[in-house]
Amino acid sequence: MIILRVVFFAVGVVIVGGTLFSAVQTLVLPRSAPDLLTRIVFVWVRRLFELRLRGPRSYQERDRVLAFFAPFALLALLVTWLVLVLVGYTGMFWGLGVETWYEAFRVSGSSLLTLGFAVVDDLPKTILEFSEAIIGLILIALLIAYLPTMYAAFSRREAAVTLLEVRADSPPSAVEMILRFHRIHGLDRLSEQWRVWEAWFADIEESHTSLPALVFFRSPRSDLSWVTAAGAVLDAASLTLSSVQDAGDPSAALCIRAGYLALRRIADFFSIPYNPDPRPDDPISVSREEFNAACQRLESAGVPLKADRDQAWRDFVGWRVNYDRVLLDLAGLTLAPSAPWSGDRAPEFHLPPVMRWGK
Repeated sequence: MIILRVVFFAVGVVIVGGTLFSAVQTLVLPRSAPDLLTRIVFVWVRRLFELRLRGPRSYQERDRVLAFFAPFALLALLVTWLVLVLVGYTGMFWGLGVETWYEAFRVSGSSLLTLGFAVVDDLPKTILEFSEAIIGLILIALLIAYLPTMYAAFSRREAAVTLLEVRADSPPSAVEMILRFHRIHGLDRLSEQWRVWEAWFADIEESHTSLPALVFFRSPRSDLSWVTAAGAVLDAASLTLSSVQDAGDPSAALCIRAGYLALRRIADFFSIPYNPDPRPDDPISVSREEFNAACQRLESAGVPLKADRDQAWRDFVGWRVNYDRVLLDLAGLTLAPSAPWSGDRAPEFHLPPVMRWGK
């Protein structure tokens, strides 16, 4: 019996230690660090939401339901941590000599929730009680402190996404963005936008990997999405560099690089595969006919385009190939709304097979 109690005490220590490590890695560590427990909770909560979404539904209905996914997953994560601490300390209390499992459970629950209705009368168990109470308070405090940071990053992200509607319509379109700048500001003013969005991409690369729940926080309106906004800006920069006459702005090239690097880092966090070194002539999801139609629309509006349309197409492919795959996969992951050249061709999202029921 003594050996069995020692074993259960050790198992409890491992459970509590693993839970604390998960909380620190998810809420405290200021860098991209995928956590298995957090991943499991989010995947299972997503599975429950998919059950709710079964059957024919409009996109607006699906968006309203999925708006609750990330908040519920965060609450489920906190509950999971608390339950694991409860279980781990139950094993430790029993291992220290509490007579029955029920009594060990009562002491653990009373300590974790600081209720104080079940007490022990020796020093080792009292120290254990105090440590469990401290851990419970720390877990709750960490999540409370985590939320303002996350919502601040969300607010920064969505401010830019909402402002893009003024410049690129809703859903955002690369062609519409170029046309509006041509009509209202002049194409030379696009340089400011490339710098603004280069900083935006750097921000989401940091925030959406260190605070990964942000990826699933949906825009306040169902027709907006951070993924489709990113796609519109990247395509506008690619079209400008490849097709617009005298528009070789290095700011546009830097914006594209910042964009595809940000999308790739987020894809890395979610184990989304992509080719890190694509060839300039690799196939992309945008067809030559779609590209020609975009150029025709720009030309009809008076935008000065390069004469060599074949070279313009090759240049556009050379830019787009860097972000084509990750953009579409992230649109599928987040169930982004339909938007030209992004959400309108996103693949269907599938949960990781290791987490499927029955697997």
